Amino acid sequence: MREPPSPAARTDDERTRDVTTADLPRAGRKEWITLAVLALPTLLVSMDLSVLNLALPQLSQDLGADSVEQLWIIDSYGFVVAAFLITMGTLGDRIGRRKVLLLGAAAFGLASTVAAFSVSTPMLITTRVLMGVAGATLAPSTLALIVTMFHRDPRQMGAAIGVWVSAFMGGLALGPVVGGVMLQFFWWGSVFLLSVPVMLILLVAGPLLLPEFRNPGAKRLDPLSVVLSLAGLLPVVYGVKELAQNGWSIAPALAIVVGVVMGAVFVVRQRTLEDPLMDLRLFGHRQVSAALVINVFGAVVGGGTIFVVNVWLQAVEGLSPLKAGLLMMPSGAAMVVTAMSAPAIARRVRPAYVIAAGLTVAAIGYLVLTLVGGDGGLALVITGVTITSAGSGPQAALTTNLILAASPQERSGAAASLSETCGQLGIALGAGVMGSVATAVYGAGLSDPLPAGTPESARESVIGALTAAKGLPADSADALLRNAHHAFTGSLTAVCAISAVVLLGLAAIAAALLRHVGVTADTPAEAGEPSAQPVG
Repeated sequence: MREPPSPAARTDDERTRDVTTADLPRAGRKEWITLAVLALPTLLVSMDLSVLNLALPQLSQDLGADSVEQLWIIDSYGFVVAAFLITMGTLGDRIGRRKVLLLGAAAFGLASTVAAFSVSTPMLITTRVLMGVAGATLAPSTLALIVTMFHRDPRQMGAAIGVWVSAFMGGLALGPVVGGVMLQFFWWGSVFLLSVPVMLILLVAGPLLLPEFRNPGAKRLDPLSVVLSLAGLLPVVYGVKELAQNGWSIAPALAIVVGVVMGAVFVVRQRTLEDPLMDLRLFGHRQVSAALVINVFGAVVGGGTIFVVNVWLQAVEGLSPLKAGLLMMPSGAAMVVTAMSAPAIARRVRPAYVIAAGLTVAAIGYLVLTLVGGDGGLALVITGVTITSAGSGPQAALTTNLILAASPQERSGAAASLSETCGQLGIALGAGVMGSVATAVYGAGLSDPLPAGTPESARESVIGALTAAKGLPADSADALLRNAHHAFTGSLTAVCAISAVVLLGLAAIAAALLRHVGVTADTPAEAGEPSAQPVG
């Protein structure tokens, strides 16, 4: 066997490769500047989840997209992001987090540019899929790099993750507003070009500011595990969203069954591999499993309720998407503030109690929303959503921190992708479950008989009632709309009542299962902990 070279004979690069994260100093000004650079793509990617809804009518008219194609234009990005998160997070751990992030940023910017100038519906759908693959690299890579830079001081790491979560939540809130402004002055493709300058900034600043880390003991990525993870996640996300949008049918139900079966096969394979794509041992850690449960069901509640609230604002209050987005800005700001404040509070109060208190406040916000009806409904909705968002901020920031803090440094990319995947699945499941509840309550709440000549679609959804009213005489249309508005307001209050109960249950889970986690340490992490290996 060849003898290793002496220290004097080794290059600077080779010596750098032997440094672990335990040898790195606490984060300084450079790391905080780097965090700002990492927050930019995070904000833009989350904006992409909501901004396209505003451009859909205009681009559908220009490209001639039918209703099925419109759904694929909207949903293909989210489907692919959710499916590829685990693979991309693990890939970053193995070949380098900075490398994967920069490759993803370049691909995302290029795909966004092509999408902006698409000349056909298939071309746009294809570019949305490519954007999803590239977008899946950004969240786990940025989170893993944050762990790399800040893990020496738990207080700094908590604050940095709070900034990251705030950027993500801020992007969701800003998406409709920024998109609406862009569409006032430019063509529909402009919403895709928003990300291009940000990705260029990342590509220029990244090599100068970002450290590069990978797992020194990682083996080759298992292709079968990648295929099984995609075969498990894609059908489930598709099936849940399809059931939410179009009601019960056999095809999406079968898709969910196929996804669950493939997921089970994936789990079995991970148990047999020495170096699996997903480290199932993470689920055996009480801190991680409890945080993931809270994340999933918190996303179910948040994703489902905001879907119903947005429909209520536009269908019942008659607001444009831009005005609805502007009215939701206070809620986004409230979540950003509490997400950034939570890590500081967790230095003095155990995270379990900060999370539980926040979830209780969020439940109170949902209870406020159950009072909607009659005059003053809009003010109650904005107030309730703002209270709910303020209460949800600590949960989003602290559970992410708990998951990453409990994971080995060399697997932080995989842990970040697991957290993000649970969130994406929760949002999809929330839209399905809460959407189904809203539809059922709406149908039961309609008063019979409906005006003569009313299409059956008016019984299926409030949007269907709005469309049907356009073809009725004025008196009949007014009667139908009053009926539909009252019924859908009942849907909103029912969904919010369920959400309040779920969040109170999650608050109890947080207080019970996370109470063993102490306040954030005042001292840096000790050397000798599991670490990643610098490669440049």
